[in-house]
Amino acid sequence: MAPVSTNIKIDPELKEQAQALFDSLGLSLSAAVNVFLRQAVREQAIPFRIGEPLPNAETLRAIEEARNGIGLSRGFSSVQDLMEDLNADD
Repeated sequence: MAPVSTNIKIDPELKEQAQALFDSLGLSLSAAVNVFLRQAVREQAIPFRIGEPLPNAETLRAIEEARNGIGLSRGFSSVQDLMEDLNADD
């Protein structure tokens, strides 16, 4: 089947960034869009997770430390215990 032209509106800065990325991968913008569309049709869904960005290395390290109990402050059984600890001369 012969290719057809399609017009889409893209933020100019986003287009430049995408073009630079795809150029570095040896793809044209058109080829990259075709890859996306083929994969979406194949999966019958958007072919990647849409959501919050993944945490960076520092955040991942903090999550791991928290899971392992590293660097956590101690707990208090009452507000009075907390206040005494806060007001203590260390």
